[in-house]
Amino acid sequence: MKAWRPYLIFLMLFFFFILTPMFTFAEEYSLDDLYKIALQRAEKIKFSEENLYIAETGKEKALSLLLPKLSTFGTYARYTEAKSNSTGVIIQPDEATSWGLRLDESLSVSGRELIALSISKETIIKNRYDLHAVREEYLLNVAYAYYDVLKAGKALDIAVSNLERLKKYKNAAQKRLNVGEITKTVLLRADGELSGAQSDYVKAKNTLELTRAVLARIVGIKQDFNLKESSHSDIKIPSLSSFQESALSGRADLKSLEIQKKIAEEQVQFTRGAYWPNLALSGVYTAADQSPASQTLNRESIYGGVSINFPLFEGGLRTAEVKEAKAKERQSILIYEDLRKSIAVEVQSAYLDIMTQQGTLKFLQDQLVYARDNYNAVTKQFEFGLSQSLDVMDANTLLVTAERKMADAVYSYQLSMLKMKKATGTFLKTVTVTDGS
Repeated sequence: MKAWRPYLIFLMLFFFFILTPMFTFAEEYSLDDLYKIALQRAEKIKFSEENLYIAETGKEKALSLLLPKLSTFGTYARYTEAKSNSTGVIIQPDEATSWGLRLDESLSVSGRELIALSISKETIIKNRYDLHAVREEYLLNVAYAYYDVLKAGKALDIAVSNLERLKKYKNAAQKRLNVGEITKTVLLRADGELSGAQSDYVKAKNTLELTRAVLARIVGIKQDFNLKESSHSDIKIPSLSSFQESALSGRADLKSLEIQKKIAEEQVQFTRGAYWPNLALSGVYTAADQSPASQTLNRESIYGGVSINFPLFEGGLRTAEVKEAKAKERQSILIYEDLRKSIAVEVQSAYLDIMTQQGTLKFLQDQLVYARDNYNAVTKQFEFGLSQSLDVMDANTLLVTAERKMADAVYSYQLSMLKMKKATGTFLKTVTVTDGS
């Protein structure tokens, strides 16, 4: 029996794991993991990808204008009766058929079709830059939501710690009240502070749930997840001018507007092409048959044709279209210059934000250390009757404030670095490098 015991234990464990439902564990995501998932699932990114696809089909449409059109035709007619004249020549047969092929090519003398093809190619490039910009903007929103969850989680931890400290303080106050060392007002003050801490705990808990729901919606994951904090280290910050130069050369939205300026210029040329005549070439093959056949029936013919069309007056339509195209060209130049100026301010704002967060982080670390030491000292003094309740409350408030400021500063500093990458147009490049693509 002892020899079979290990086998029985193995079978019991086997059936236990088979019959017991599998435990579900929450998925853990790093910020890079969330980036990858968002790039695959985000509806806004897919919408922008469809815009790129539409632009690529626009190139095919523009190319089709340069190629000749081949068409075929055929007709059949059945008459009520055959008719002929006095000499026997058939005027109307019983039935008649005709068919053939037609090749047509229509071009503008100004080369508008070539300009349209060039515009379609530039539009594809522009939409690629637009897609790049949309991806960067969306991933930055993912980062915002990611750090909002981390901040909310840290705020909840701070609220829990504050609640535990105030419970200990209340117990200490209760003991001192029992021995007559303090008045009941001190205990009532402790109860009031504890109630406020419980309220802060409920708010922090609900805020965490909301931020988790927002992050899950943006990325496209289930709300049951855990986050892995991204490691960070202090880096040397380059000068503001180097950041601005990088932004002016790397921003996808600025490059998109550069292409838009070129498209607007070509659009003026395309519109002016309407002043030039259109040339049409055609080649036709036709065949016909009748029953009964007439003596003058031409059963087969091949011919070509050339025609030119030049509209002399269209009520000022072409002039208005040229003016409109020129106005849009001026608009594209103004939008481009406006974005250049806005980028300079955006980069400066991100740079100052980094310097501010980096400069205050060290002081907040020191403040947190002092606040903890101060609270520990004051609470011990209160237990032995060497400090007042007001001193404990002030020390606890200082500690809670220092913890919250420190948590906000840490995550704000990391987020400010990402905002600078977005402002300089290097954000998506770092994501794809991390992705390994």
